[in-house]
Amino acid sequence: MTTPSSTHFEVIIIGGSYAGLSAAMALGRSLRKVLILDSGNPCNAQTPFSHNFIPRDGEKPAEIARVAREQVLKYDTVTFLREKAVSAIKTEPGFEIRTENESFSAEKIILATGIRDIFPDVKGLKECWGISVIHCPYCHGYEFRGRKTGIMINGDRAFHVAGLVKNLSANVSLFTSGKAQFSDEQIRKLQENGIGIFEQPVAEIIHSEGNLSGIMLEDGTVHSMDALYASLPFEQHSGIAAQLECELTETGHIRTDAFQKTSTEGVFACGDNASPMRSVAYAVASGNIAGAMVNHQLVQEQF
Repeated sequence: MTTPSSTHFEVIIIGGSYAGLSAAMALGRSLRKVLILDSGNPCNAQTPFSHNFIPRDGEKPAEIARVAREQVLKYDTVTFLREKAVSAIKTEPGFEIRTENESFSAEKIILATGIRDIFPDVKGLKECWGISVIHCPYCHGYEFRGRKTGIMINGDRAFHVAGLVKNLSANVSLFTSGKAQFSDEQIRKLQENGIGIFEQPVAEIIHSEGNLSGIMLEDGTVHSMDALYASLPFEQHSGIAAQLECELTETGHIRTDAFQKTSTEGVFACGDNASPMRSVAYAVASGNIAGAMVNHQLVQEQF
């Protein structure tokens, strides 16, 4: 963490994990005066290892972020502050961002604030999230290959995930927590692939220190299981996007164009607050684009 030498910056990045740090590197290499504000509360804090990200496959998420932060702060125009942004207003020259302790101003804003998972009332699920209750076959599936695997999703999303998981394990079950919402053709394909469907709601994830061993349904039935895929509802981790009147998509993500520009002029967004592609690799890629496009916009305005 560094101490700001002034309160005005060309760009303020709210969120200092993978997407925010990636954006900061692109801007730092363009000599832009940047402030990163980060609350230190990443959504993957409980996840033990990160996968499917070259060249850091299998490393702890916090370690990847630490190395990235160290590299980004070698660019002396970039400042990192461990504070939470609590409010934002648009001003005539740009934006004013207030933390819990002070105020800063900038010409452009990048939102890399992430999302917050909303956990259903299922005992043990939160304790297992990111460890053995997982969200992505590409991020976690290889580690559970060939193991007994459940999918706690329903409808088209469940059918999609079932195909991906079946490629990794011969023992797959669907837990729909209510009436299964599949077409006749989907049910036929699930049956052909030996995927059982259980409609009783899930009551408890049986586990030891986050490593699940079984799934208990409301009728008391217990299914032995090693991993469970779940698609959880979410909300924006920060209220700053709403304060800046950024439009959201139908799924609740910040709406951006192909260059990470939001509906509010001068505000960009990157990472999983702006896309269902929830991975470290995507966060880094979208952050890089956001940083480059903010620099491009500044160049157009100043040249």
